[in-house]
Amino acid sequence: MSTPPESAPRGFAMPRPAGGAGRGAPGGTGPVVTGTVGNGTGRDGPEPAAAAPAGQEPLAPDATVELAAEQQALRISEMLDRLDREFVGLAPVKDRVREIAALLLIDRLRERYGLSSSRPSLHMCFTGSPGTGKTTVAMRMGEMLAALGYLRKGQLVSVTRDDLVGQYVGHTAPKTKEVLKRAMGGVLLIDEAYYLYRPENERDYGQESIEILLQFMEAHREDLVVILAGYSDRMDVFFRSNPGMASRIAHHIDFPDFSAGELMRIAELMLEREQYQLSGPAQIAFREYVALRMSQPRFANARSIRNAIDRLRLRQARRLVAAGGTIVRDDLMQITDSDVRASRVFNTELPTPAGLPELPTSAGPASAGRPASVAGTE
Repeated sequence: MSTPPESAPRGFAMPRPAGGAGRGAPGGTGPVVTGTVGNGTGRDGPEPAAAAPAGQEPLAPDATVELAAEQQALRISEMLDRLDREFVGLAPVKDRVREIAALLLIDRLRERYGLSSSRPSLHMCFTGSPGTGKTTVAMRMGEMLAALGYLRKGQLVSVTRDDLVGQYVGHTAPKTKEVLKRAMGGVLLIDEAYYLYRPENERDYGQESIEILLQFMEAHREDLVVILAGYSDRMDVFFRSNPGMASRIAHHIDFPDFSAGELMRIAELMLEREQYQLSGPAQIAFREYVALRMSQPRFANARSIRNAIDRLRLRQARRLVAAGGTIVRDDLMQITDSDVRASRVFNTELPTPAGLPELPTSAGPASAGRPASVAGTE
């Protein structure tokens, strides 16, 4: 007989499971517990480590608290510093995350002093172009909320319409509830959430999923944080069409596009992580590449930079193998000018090969009509 699911206690100081108990998502297809490494590079990472929140005991009215020590004990400073290290730019996003962290820390202290401390709404909306780090920030937000005791586990479950909406009568409710079950105690990120609503199709089941989400966002607001993500203008239309959803979103955070200089710094960090380096001429060529790529269709910020680096590795490997002979360690690390300039981005007159389909943002019928976010011209 299976153990009944643990219920989340009400209030701020929500205990987390000891050790790793209760963490992770069931196996199978569909939505997965996922994470990214810096600036939305799309690489899977581990779930947040479980660590019991410290210092939840009540405080006497005349007690004093050292805020810096409190942040250190709860790992808030560590997580915010990690956000600074992992992300290039995005100053407005970092400021909003710090504001939310400060609010939750102060509310937590108010509760310990016995002051009124009704739980603030934590559902959010992240808007911005692809590749600007929305998924990574959502993952860090889950870690921070878990450390502060607002969430039991803090894991991130990232989904799209395909994971929530069924294709026939009676299919949508179980799909949506299964996703919500996996996300309980953590953060549910719904990418391109506006595709849930398709008023032009009377037989579409997206509205049923929205209604279930609204019920859970209200009834389980102390055990679940929902983050809706997508383009700003489309999210505005979605909220106007779904005022119930709009009224439940307390925090709107816009993710700006990266500048050319910021994209170069992101590329340097990615190359350093993979133990590659650009030669002097290659650095000049790659700056030119970034400027050209930013002006072309389907540019996806850090995601396009990651794709470009993957292609640089392919060209380097092909060059080394074709040259034959002996190589040394430095040869395996260095990216040359020729590796960079072999990109067709430098030949704007070169047409796309006939019959080559454009890559959608995600697989499945729901991708139809979406602007592609995966660059195919690196």
